Amino acid sequence: MKILLVGDYSNYHRALSLALRRLGHEVVVASDGSRWMNTGRDIDTSRPFKNKVGGLLLWWKLSRLLQSRLEGYDIVQINSPVFMSLHPYRLKPLFDRLVERNGAVYLTAMGTDSYYIDFCLSGALRYSEWQIGDKLSPLALAQHDELLRWQAPVLTDYTRYVYEHIDGVVSGLYEYHECCKRIVPPSKLAYAGIPIDTDSLTMAHGDEIPAKVKLFLGVHKERMVEKGTDRMFAAARKVVERYPDKCELVYVENRPYSEYVKLMRSSHVVLDQLYSYTPATNALLAMAQGLVVVSGAEPEYYNFIGEQENRPIVNAIPDDEKLVSQLEDIVLHPERLPEQARRSRAFVIKHNRDAVVAQRFLDFWATRR
Repeated sequence: MKILLVGDYSNYHRALSLALRRLGHEVVVASDGSRWMNTGRDIDTSRPFKNKVGGLLLWWKLSRLLQSRLEGYDIVQINSPVFMSLHPYRLKPLFDRLVERNGAVYLTAMGTDSYYIDFCLSGALRYSEWQIGDKLSPLALAQHDELLRWQAPVLTDYTRYVYEHIDGVVSGLYEYHECCKRIVPPSKLAYAGIPIDTDSLTMAHGDEIPAKVKLFLGVHKERMVEKGTDRMFAAARKVVERYPDKCELVYVENRPYSEYVKLMRSSHVVLDQLYSYTPATNALLAMAQGLVVVSGAEPEYYNFIGEQENRPIVNAIPDDEKLVSQLEDIVLHPERLPEQARRSRAFVIKHNRDAVVAQRFLDFWATRR
């Protein structure tokens, strides 16, 4: 098939494209490279400037591309209703043209949109990046304007329009799947997970028991409050101060994707995120290399993917004292790391190997044609 993947988050569509190509399909990725991450793409759709001039230039570029390189595909997957850095009044005609000039158009549910905001604020989850219990989260308080923006009619109406005109949704995470179950008929919804090229990654440390445990925290500087990495950083510093001879912390900010993966590999334990029920790309990449991760890993997630035996992720929740205790336990028992590392890689190979995820997409598309 001829497949177009539009937009990207954390290399998701790029990784998917490589797996689909290995399975014999013609695939094009059109994205902005997840901005500073600079992930691979075939067509660059970066907005050159943040101002109105940048929007006009991107609109002009996309209008030309729609007449040449963004039409005639059997399948189109967009990464969000806001699949380009443009206002809804400019996105809607672009979306309509993608629908008119291609075969089936689907959404890959892997990021925030108006429906996901409503889902988080409904109390359906015990905690999320937008709400903890019955209270707004640190992110919602710090970026209240962003919360209101997603709830404004201009975006809610546009989001509803996109969902009404797509042929189906493929979810990348448990939370997004649960959200979409509320708005998409079962026949139009499938779960695929996050694709990881496990064949290109090897165990970083083998059976080594480290004399000094290296904790790794890589952050998006502007997303620390969203991911809870500010609290993870504080917890890790406490543990390092208590046990300077047993552990150290490597902290990096806003590194390009390829460089980031190399830096991560030198560690033993990767601190991922605090407000998620599930491990996302960062955690799964680490696990594929036999690194232990501290991330989302609630029972609901394991049950959802049907995993009852191998549950290797250290489940991080928004409780600062517990987080310190979890990190302390890891640092004081380095002999456990090799076995947990093997289980981590086995988990990703089973559930998130890119060929497995790509086949889930293909199976779903086949049911919709």
